[in-house]
Amino acid sequence: MRHRDTVMGLLLAGLMMPLAHAAESNAPLRFEAAPGVRVQAEVTEGGSIAVQVLPEGKRQSLPGAPDVDGNSRLSAEDVDFDGRPELVARASVGMVNEAVAVYRYDPASGGFRALQARTHGRDNCGGLMGLTVDAATRTLTSSCRGGPMWYTDQYRFDGSTLYLYRSEDVLRLGDTLNNTLQPDRTEENGPLAVWRTHDASGRVLESAIADGLSAPAANAPLRGQQATVLTARLFLFDRPGAASTKRYLLQGDRVEMLDEQDGWMKLRYRNPKRGAIEGWVNVND
Repeated sequence: MRHRDTVMGLLLAGLMMPLAHAAESNAPLRFEAAPGVRVQAEVTEGGSIAVQVLPEGKRQSLPGAPDVDGNSRLSAEDVDFDGRPELVARASVGMVNEAVAVYRYDPASGGFRALQARTHGRDNCGGLMGLTVDAATRTLTSSCRGGPMWYTDQYRFDGSTLYLYRSEDVLRLGDTLNNTLQPDRTEENGPLAVWRTHDASGRVLESAIADGLSAPAANAPLRGQQATVLTARLFLFDRPGAASTKRYLLQGDRVEMLDEQDGWMKLRYRNPKRGAIEGWVNVND
């Protein structure tokens, strides 16, 4: 299945998930943001969201996620997995993208605050686009389209802080890669991408090169695409930019593609006698 079909399926699945409440048409949304705290939210004519704690409590005006017509669809969804719903605004952007804004109730201030993610500048969508919520893995997935490419960012919580858990970088090596390695491909595969798993501080925990249009399972380790060595000898270095090595791969060797950096690709070769061997090859050389 192509990734765009997968994403649309996820979007539909996300929209059909049980909600605390969902506003019908332009009707106000009412839900319980915390025990004993009833809230009403509705989209104003200008596209912002008017929020009031009932019956006559604090009032707020939130930006929302307006589309070109200034409309947002409101719902109450448990986005942070604490058993209480957040205020969620969704709006169509262009033909296929969906902007999403999430607001969490803050008991200390008695109002709502926008949910912001810690990304270290590595996200692709610039926000929670096309948001889907997976309670089983406690993962939020953001999906967006830029040009012909679909991108996926996955988020998780570290305590109350949302952080970028998994991201992708499209591989742009062109013919230089094809002259060195022959990745296993099917007609359903999209462009190759480097998928990386991060911890809350932004440190990369693992990486793998795989189909950029098919997001890996959120609760499974990354697995790199298999490839076959095409050149007679492919020298294997300890690090990108290294000048010398005694290690090399031979034509026909099978490898797993793990990472890429400035034209250097990290590979894993499983030696029948010595086990897994990892190193970097210069695919531009």
